[in-house]
This record gives sequence, C-alpha cells and structure tokens, in this order.
Amino acid sequence: MAKQRHTMKLYLDTANTLEWDELMPLGFFEGITTNPLLAQKADLNCTEINWRDIYSRAFDLGAKELHVQVYGLPKNYVRWAETIYEIAHSIGIDAVIKVPLVEPALRAFPAIKALGGKTLLTACYDAKQALIAQSLGANYLAPYLARMRDLGINDIDQLSTMNQLTLASPCSILAASIRSVAHLMEIANEGTPCAMFSANIARELINGPNSVLSWITV
Repeated sequence: MAKQRHTMKLYLDTANTLEWDELMPLGFFEGITTNPLLAQKADLNCTEINWRDIYSRAFDLGAKELHVQVYGLPKNYVRWAETIYEIAHSIGIDAVIKVPLVEPALRAFPAIKALGGKTLLTACYDAKQALIAQSLGANYLAPYLARMRDLGINDIDQLSTMNQLTLASPCSILAASIRSVAHLMEIANEGTPCAMFSANIARELINGPNSVLSWITV
C-alpha cells in the first residue's frame, strides 16, 4: 500500500529546561515530551515539580503541547491528570497525559480520557497494541523503536503495521526511542505522523558537517 503524504510533527524529548531554551526557539518542534526517567536525568523530582511554572515555560517557548507521564500509585493518576489539564488550560497550552501500556495503568485510562484532554499510550512494543490505543480513543501511541531493536524485534516492520492500522484513526503514531538521525529518517520514510527525539539528535539534525562547512566558506 502506498504511503500517505504528510508533514511529520516533531517533538523535543527532554525534561531539561535549558535544552528547551536552546532548541524550542528554532520553531520546528510542535511540542515537548517528558517522562519520569527524563525528569530524573534533569535532577527533577516529579512530586516536587511546579507544573504551572513548567507549562508556562513551555508555552512561552512556543510549544503547542507538553506531554507528561503519570507516576506513583495508579489510584492517584486521575486526580493528578485533572490538575495538569486545569493548569494547561488556564495557560493556553495542550497537556497530553502519557499512560504506560501496562494493565494497572490502563485501568485508569478511561477515567483520564473522560476528563476531555489529550492522551497518549506509551511504552508500546508490539503493533497489536495499536488496537488497544484505537479502542480506548488515545490521541497518540508511542512505540519504543530502538528498545524493540535491542530485543531483536524488527521495529520498522512493527511501525509500518501501526501506521497502517491507525491511518484512518484519530490516534497518531508518535515514534519514540530514536537513537540517530538515520533512524529518524527510516521512521519518516514509513509515513509516521509524529516523532519525538532527544536534544542530541536535534543538534545532529540541524548541524550537518557539510552544511556547516558550506556556511563557513560562503
């Protein structure tokens, strides 16, 4: 089947706000994605984050969406998501609540979805999970592609199937776990609607050695 023509939306995948300051003003990122592991790498504790300040900063830098992941006990997910949606709405930016594809978290998903904000199912390792994402009405599904590859799974084949399954669906594939620009290009070539990647890959995408040389020698 022929791939559909589209513009792939790009997301900066980091909780390091200094990297937001550096890269978001370039203007080509739709938004920012984070998770508890990225927060930990940025020396942030999810229980202590001032979410209003974080959302305000993302908004001021031009992000249309800021994706944040549930954490802690599943019984607290819905109330936390409600707070995040309220904060984001008051600022004028879309919050996207990320929920892992594991049973305890999935049980909280319908109540989070009922709050009316955007949602994302994350830590996807198999194309069959696209059926879950569609059924639950998730806005995004995030397959962990490099981690699939580490497990001996053909990530691009799985991605291709996910893209086909969601082609006529409100659920968009948001490719995650990308380790190089070459990998990003494989993902784009599959007609994937969205991709998130690190600041290092963003810099690699911008600063091609030949482009830099040409600019110096003009």
